[in-house]
Amino acid sequence: MINRRTFGKAVGLATGAAVASLAGLQAFPSASATTRGAAPRLPAVTRGTHTSFASLKQVKAGLLDIGYAEAGPARGPVVICLHGWPYDIHSFVDVAPLLAAQGYRVIVPYLRGHGTTRFLSSKTFRNAQQSAIALDIIALMDALKIDKALLAGFDWGSRTADIIAALWPQRCKALVSVSGYVITNLEANLEPLPPKAEYAWWYQYYFATERGLKAMEDKSKRHDLTRLVWDTVSPTWDFDDATFDRTAAAFDNPDYAAIVIHNYRWRLSLADGERRYDGLEKRLADRPVIKVPTITLDAERDPFTAPPGDGSSYRNMFTGPYEHRTLAGIGHNLPQEAPTAFAQAVVDVDHL
Repeated sequence: MINRRTFGKAVGLATGAAVASLAGLQAFPSASATTRGAAPRLPAVTRGTHTSFASLKQVKAGLLDIGYAEAGPARGPVVICLHGWPYDIHSFVDVAPLLAAQGYRVIVPYLRGHGTTRFLSSKTFRNAQQSAIALDIIALMDALKIDKALLAGFDWGSRTADIIAALWPQRCKALVSVSGYVITNLEANLEPLPPKAEYAWWYQYYFATERGLKAMEDKSKRHDLTRLVWDTVSPTWDFDDATFDRTAAAFDNPDYAAIVIHNYRWRLSLADGERRYDGLEKRLADRPVIKVPTITLDAERDPFTAPPGDGSSYRNMFTGPYEHRTLAGIGHNLPQEAPTAFAQAVVDVDHL
């Protein structure tokens, strides 16, 4: 199985050569992609136009009391946008209004350990293995009585959306996944990567130490560490302090350090998950293909994007209607750096 760190090693099928442009975006449609009607072209929005969400809510779901932003009509088709680390719901602050204007009901939850999301019990293990986070989103959908949703995410959010699309396709109408197929394989993660790739993941190894844990528990050091990650993985994004600080407020969650540290230690087999998720992890270890309509996105300036960023290394993991797009000049926080292109991918995948 491959994940974001290892998919560059995999051999995949080549995507089509057709190229289209959209606000710095290069599209590489799959030869098998089909459309069922032209999607509307979205108006361009300048990143940073919006700084907050009009509606913030809470709902008890599964093990959590989940905080989430909501935009758009209550009866519209649902899009769930999933953030990564070290980010929060503000990654979609410009995306949500674009989709809401198209009639979508947009749900943007804080993942466990972030923002206003809280565990219902102090006795619950602060687990951040991939299947547990995916089940949080299934529980959220159940609590909100959402039978099926279009899922769109990046980083941890891509992994979560990929898992739901693979294991519960009946709950996923379509998928937008930044970096493609990023489901974690613990066995593959035991193998060393080329030095440049390992260098980009410096914080993962820092978090394997007690010094890394203490840094995440210290508010000042946590602020500076996460800000450094933002600076290095989004080298072309000239964001200001206020933009970062709006997101960094979500890191004050009392479980933030525990969740982040467990996630990265679990990926390296340095921390155990819970036995209740063993069955799901076994299914994920078998590399389930994703059959729902999918658009994958790569950010050209993301240090975790395997060159040339054409999606060919994971193309064979998507067997339904499919397109791939590479965004030139964009870094890791793709939806916040290129909100129009991300939102357009959501609308387009709904028409595949």
